[in-house]
Amino acid sequence: MLAPDIDPIALQIGPLAVRWYGLMYLLGFAAAWFLGRRRARRADWNWPEQRVDDLIFYGALGLVVGARLGYIFFYNFSAFLNDPMMLLRVWQGGMSFHGGVLGVLVAFWLFARREGLRWFQVVDFIVPFAPLGLLAGRMGNFINGELWGRVSDVPWAMVFKHGGPLPRHPSQLYEGFLEGIVLFAILMWFSRKPRPTMAITGLFGVGYGSFRFLVEFVREPDAHLGPVALGWMTMGQVLSLPLVIAGGAMMVWAYKRG
Repeated sequence: MLAPDIDPIALQIGPLAVRWYGLMYLLGFAAAWFLGRRRARRADWNWPEQRVDDLIFYGALGLVVGARLGYIFFYNFSAFLNDPMMLLRVWQGGMSFHGGVLGVLVAFWLFARREGLRWFQVVDFIVPFAPLGLLAGRMGNFINGELWGRVSDVPWAMVFKHGGPLPRHPSQLYEGFLEGIVLFAILMWFSRKPRPTMAITGLFGVGYGSFRFLVEFVREPDAHLGPVALGWMTMGQVLSLPLVIAGGAMMVWAYKRG
């Protein structure tokens, strides 16, 4: 089965090109903004809607900066040393979810200080909507024909334009389904009722880390890295394990305190 050959540029006006990948990011932020405003009106939160607008701005800035820095330092640091200006060439691709998480957490810390809130109050509020952004991002990867899976003979395996002649797992779709749709459903169900502070954030860490760790078994490792631990663990798995451990610890601590 051939993977769809979709032009990564959705719209071009002269030298200005609007790419599907960027539109996917905008879609994720728009969904978080819309649902965040609805949540702000709930009695257990009672936030002014303007606060949600500012929170999305902080989160978007932290995500983009953190994801780019994370890609450079986690996945391509040697190339950065040879060409430091690659840090600014974001249109060439290269974003790391784990770096994005760190960037968002720093941005939310600054936002919480400004608003006089506890840090985990802010993160618990917004994190149930994060899977929608993950879903949008993985759809962007699929449209770009990047981050494909390992060679496979499953009936739904696809031949990607830049992935060689052999069919591969469409691992972008696996991640979009698990990290996006399934995790979103779990978090929305869990957050319907008031929970102890940190519990919602902890569940996100456990859920995302577990799903990402599993999908990495069928996702093609970065060619310049390969396995980075124990002869089989990928960088994605190494970075996901701390999320699972920290998320589980947060949930235990939250319920003990709560």
